Amino acid sequence: MSKKAKAKGKRTVMKVILLIVALLIVLFLGLIIYANSLGGNARDSGSKTMITVTVEKGSTTSDIGALLEKKKIINSGSAFKLYTAYKRLDGTYQAGTYALSPSMTASEISHILQNGKTNDITFTIPEGYTEYDIASRLASIGLVDKDQFVSLLENGGFSTEYTFLKKAQKGSHNLEGYLFPSTYTIPATSDGDFIISTMLSAYQKVFTDADRVKAKKLGYSENEIIIIASIIEKEAAVDKDRAKVASVIYNRLDDGMALQMDSTVQYVLSLSSDRKKDLSIDDTKVDSKYNTYKYTGLPPGPICNPGRASIEAALNPAKTKYMYFILSDKLDDTMVFSTTYKQFLKDKDAYYKARDKAEKKNN
Repeated sequence: MSKKAKAKGKRTVMKVILLIVALLIVLFLGLIIYANSLGGNARDSGSKTMITVTVEKGSTTSDIGALLEKKKIINSGSAFKLYTAYKRLDGTYQAGTYALSPSMTASEISHILQNGKTNDITFTIPEGYTEYDIASRLASIGLVDKDQFVSLLENGGFSTEYTFLKKAQKGSHNLEGYLFPSTYTIPATSDGDFIISTMLSAYQKVFTDADRVKAKKLGYSENEIIIIASIIEKEAAVDKDRAKVASVIYNRLDDGMALQMDSTVQYVLSLSSDRKKDLSIDDTKVDSKYNTYKYTGLPPGPICNPGRASIEAALNPAKTKYMYFILSDKLDDTMVFSTTYKQFLKDKDAYYKARDKAEKKNN
């Protein structure tokens, strides 16, 4: 081979080496730019959902990234790992329970995970609470500002995340009935959005596809079942009466009768004042679509947030011909049921006589 050919070969090799080096530099710079950009990008910047994530002790960055991806908080666990490596954060993340959102960037998530375990707060929402009862309960234990929480309940726009709300009543009471009553343990850093989302997510798990099939067989929508369940929750004090109360509701609906449920009127009154021990005739004339004395059919929305037992009763009503019920004169919170108005009046008279006698004795 001539010297000229050798020189040409060396120049070719050098060009290839320089090209490879240049490509590696471009690739490296690209990775740096990409990794850096990950810190400022969120999966869904408009999301209001807060998701509880528990990072177990000994979790690697890969484990955490995979968990965040599985929980749909980030788009890619691998990208999160790359960002962590670029920022030299490997090994700095702490085990603990966190409230994270798809609206958070990798940078924000990393910062939270570096701070370590959050303190947890446990609270209980009883069956039958209205959304305003819930606001009062949470405010009383210092979790939320009541007015701000009520504003979130009325204007939060959660139907984007929870599609079942799109078929619920419109307006300020859109969430009523779907804030599932239970005992919750949440990070102390949780805000109102997270609390509401947690309760809606609990409902989403409780009301199953099998329940929707049952509702359809009964001829009612999911929302109508929850309305019925909410009435059962307020009317029946003991479990054994729930299915029979449900049967009265369905029997009256099938017969075209007004439901005449005191609980629906009490709900109307509770929106502007306090509930009453006994309703007056004037109370039953209040002009509201929730007033089932004045309007036939179901009210426009649930009157409280029912528990699973009442939902079960709404989906599985007892087969009866009962059209009426009232509290028993035993004063043990059980109901007596009847098929005729005449018998109902007798049962009603017996109850009030027993109650008046007991009150006089106690006084």
